[in-house]
Amino acid sequence: MTHWKLMIVDDHPLIRRGISQLLSFEPEFDIIAEASNGSDAVRLAAEHEPDLILLDLNMKGMSGLDTLNAMRAEDISARIVVLTVSDSRADIRALINAGADGYLLKDTEPDQLVALLKQALNGGKAYSDQVKEFLEDDTEYESLLDTLTDREMQILREVAKGHRNRQIAESLYISEATVKVHMKSLLKKLQVKSRTAATVLYLETQG
Repeated sequence: MTHWKLMIVDDHPLIRRGISQLLSFEPEFDIIAEASNGSDAVRLAAEHEPDLILLDLNMKGMSGLDTLNAMRAEDISARIVVLTVSDSRADIRALINAGADGYLLKDTEPDQLVALLKQALNGGKAYSDQVKEFLEDDTEYESLLDTLTDREMQILREVAKGHRNRQIAESLYISEATVKVHMKSLLKKLQVKSRTAATVLYLETQG
């Protein structure tokens, strides 16, 4: 029988315990490590060399995206599947573009979750049904961008260049406080929580 080594990364102890208990019923799965933050996850992944890493997206400190990028930069070869409550299109696109081997929502049925993890371990991709639907039809990006004002689009373009609020303020001859107000508004309209996710969404429409 094939045995796969798994690591669980989530900053909520109850979530880690629940996932661990669920997967412990599968004789092919061996939970060899758990981490509550991104930096520990990168270290433990390098130390234990798991076959698959279940990675939460929204964690304190290093986000799931930052953690994924750090793992890939360290040449960690494990299959990495994101397990999160976020169904944000920008989050999905950002994590997949960064090299995630799957994106599962935490409301996925347990049997389906197990089956999809095995699919990822066998070289496939692990996507929740909702995520698959988005990947098949992501035309909503441009309509979201259409909701932005001209000023918000100017700021988003500056953000996509990697500029911080102070640089944007100087470039557009407005105050830093005004930039922050516009940033909060555009993130809400784009249905994302971070500058990185907003940048990914914007760049997806520019290719």
